[in-house]
Amino acid sequence: MYSKKVIQHFSKPKFFGKIKNPDVIGTAGNPRCGDLLTLYLKFSKQKAGSRKQEKITDIKFETLGCAAAIAASDMICELVKGKTPDEALKVSFQDVSSGLGDLPPIKIHCAQLVTEALKDAIEKYKQKS
Repeated sequence: MYSKKVIQHFSKPKFFGKIKNPDVIGTAGNPRCGDLLTLYLKFSKQKAGSRKQEKITDIKFETLGCAAAIAASDMICELVKGKTPDEALKVSFQDVSSGLGDLPPIKIHCAQLVTEALKDAIEKYKQKS
């Protein structure tokens, strides 16, 4: 049912945990299946040519959910670390699913959930800035 990539990200997630004093926290949940996700993000300004850009320098997650939800949470972190907020917002649920070797159709909502949590976090961050 699950690809090797899903099993890897589920069994050994690289980004699981909390960030102490995150710049922003994003959340999302799916009442139908009960999955709950919290994303913790840290940003820093990095020089890009003659100007400074804010980039995601640290990202962690805590997810209460199935193997696909945990794997998708880890994958979104992998995909957006090092990106600017605007670049991160361009990461789609299809990118998350493809990165995991394609989620089964019944589990696509897990990829959508993680992109919703990311969007929530970045919108909160932009409001703060």
